[in-house]
Amino acid sequence: MVQWRSIAKEALDRTMIVTKFLCWLHVTNTYICAPTLGYGPSMLPTLNMSGDVLLGEHISVMLGKVGRGDVVLVRSPLNPRKTVTKRIVGMEGDRVTFLMDPRNNDRFQTLVVPKGHVWIQGDNTYASTDSRHFGPVPYGLIQGKVFCRVWPPDGFGSLGQ
Repeated sequence: MVQWRSIAKEALDRTMIVTKFLCWLHVTNTYICAPTLGYGPSMLPTLNMSGDVLLGEHISVMLGKVGRGDVVLVRSPLNPRKTVTKRIVGMEGDRVTFLMDPRNNDRFQTLVVPKGHVWIQGDNTYASTDSRHFGPVPYGLIQGKVFCRVWPPDGFGSLGQ
């Protein structure tokens, strides 16, 4: 009987350790920082087309401390299941001038970013689906601010801004 209690106590102790770790992991990934994969041609040459492992922090977004030039993780307005990596080009109230369709013509358009929104674009104008296609993005869709490249090792830390 004593051995059974000892085994049950050991199992309960280990379960509690795993539970605490999973809770800590959830809180860290949701509210502090989380790794993400950024890939595709839209952020060339800043990010590799084959993919970079990036660290995105959530605190700046919650405090409203993201601004022009920051690389951010945004819930895609076209497909909410996807997260896209883009650069903030304009904040609310900014006048933004952009090429409508850089592949086919030289027409520019200018607009003012509405309150509570940001204007995002990929660094590779010719291969990016961004605010030029879906308009200003609500600030609430920003999920994190990229602060570090983890992989590949030769680009560790830098984002080449």
